[in-house]
Amino acid sequence: MANPLFLSVSLSLLILFHGCLARPGHGSSQQQNQCQLNSLEAREPDNRVEAEAGVIESWNHNDQQFQCTGSAVLRITIEQNGLHLPSYSNTPQLFHVVQGKGVLGVIFPGCPETFEESDEESQQQGRQRQQGQQGQQGRQGRQGQQEQEQQQGRQGQQGRQGQQGQQGQQGQQGRQRQSSQQQQDRHQKLRRIREGDIVAIPAGVVYWTYNDGDQDLVAVNFHHVGNVDNQLDQQPRRFYVAGNPEDEFNPNQRSNRRQQGKQQGQQGRQGRSQQGNGNNVYSGFDQQLLADALNVNQDVIQKLQGESDDRGNIVKVQGQLDLVVPPTSQSERQREQQLQQDLQQERQQHGRRNGIEETVCSLRLKENIADPSRADVYSPQAGRISTVNAYNLPILDNLGLSAERGFLYRNGIYTPHWNNNAHAVVYAIRGRARVQVVDDNGNNVFDDEVSEGQVLPVPQNFVVASQASNEGFEWVAFKTHEKAKITPLAGRLSVLRALPDEVLENAFQLSQDEVQNVKYNRRQVTLFDSSSSSSSSPFPWKIIA
Repeated sequence: MANPLFLSVSLSLLILFHGCLARPGHGSSQQQNQCQLNSLEAREPDNRVEAEAGVIESWNHNDQQFQCTGSAVLRITIEQNGLHLPSYSNTPQLFHVVQGKGVLGVIFPGCPETFEESDEESQQQGRQRQQGQQGQQGRQGRQGQQEQEQQQGRQGQQGRQGQQGQQGQQGQQGRQRQSSQQQQDRHQKLRRIREGDIVAIPAGVVYWTYNDGDQDLVAVNFHHVGNVDNQLDQQPRRFYVAGNPEDEFNPNQRSNRRQQGKQQGQQGRQGRSQQGNGNNVYSGFDQQLLADALNVNQDVIQKLQGESDDRGNIVKVQGQLDLVVPPTSQSERQREQQLQQDLQQERQQHGRRNGIEETVCSLRLKENIADPSRADVYSPQAGRISTVNAYNLPILDNLGLSAERGFLYRNGIYTPHWNNNAHAVVYAIRGRARVQVVDDNGNNVFDDEVSEGQVLPVPQNFVVASQASNEGFEWVAFKTHEKAKITPLAGRLSVLRALPDEVLENAFQLSQDEVQNVKYNRRQVTLFDSSSSSSSSPFPWKIIA
């Protein structure tokens, strides 16, 4: 009796132990095989989805270098007065605003509606709507007069049907008007975004973006498919809550999946209420079920399901959104920056957060890293670098992501280095640079130009170096660790500087003078001016990662 019981318990423990070991390494063996890269490539977008008020471009996430880094990248362009429809993703994401400004709405489940319009604003909007209706009636001319005469005739007929019924109807209409007047607009917090902002969006959280600026709003979205918060497969997925959108990651696949789903479910739907034909999360539900759940009629449900909506993922707003959002001035931005600096200093002094400064409902989701005064590394001759990580944007500690934005001046060099604990996906914002990347076998897997609008993934520990062209180079790099670290190969903080002289002499067969030159000829930290370089190349080299 003891032996079978012992074997059963042992087998259970073995399975449990195997599962505990397997879960942290989910997808690791797959990614290891995919990171056997013979070459890297700086790529332009592969897919393009056009909508009524904008364009969404995507890079092929099935490409081996994106599979290695567990990433997917989008570039979203929202035209003036355009609205990117509410959606959520199976992955945490960072997006960087490279042009324009707008309003961002992020919906955290269970959080209160802390933004509401005042009574005066509500009444003013009501008067504006009433004036607009009166103006429209005035423009209609004779047709409007005929409609008024017909309406008066109908009212007279209703009066003849009984004064009591008329009074009851008027009372009901009055109560409806009073109820509609009492329903002021209330919603969760809105945030203004502008060029240079890095914005963090957790997995499964709904957000939307509206362009209220005077130019196109352009943002680069980084999706970390390999993140632990993604419990699905290694495919990026966006779930739209509204409209009839296309799949920006796989433009040709969603329609095929929907056709297959319709064929498979056709028999099961016989005898039931009709389902929607849109591509949002409401579309697949039975219309009567939704009507009962929301307590509205099926005409409203058909609109929610986007049956006849052909505007796409980004729609044109009729008129202009009158949103309840605080204005942002230069002085307010300065106060916000000072507050962020104070919070960062307090964290450094105490070593941890006190848990009171931020709640889920008031999380700070963005940090502007384009302002030159915000730079973490600066060289008057070479350029500047700004970083955002879990230290200065705490939500990144939960997302496991960080980012850097850099600007190399003419022929400036970013020291050769590798990322200790993160992959990096680099997007070229402006200018050009020559970039070189070396793998673990010392092979040069990339030696080419990276120019505006291109994306270059750089796997963890691959050494990367580059130099800006004559026009300079500006980039943003998304990294797959909340506290990403780099190790430089040149400069004051380099590996060579930290090694003893005799180790360098024996490791590289250098003389003592050569060791001194290798260790101390570069006194800058990470950004170098090429004027003192011995290279005669007309296109120096710079690093991005």
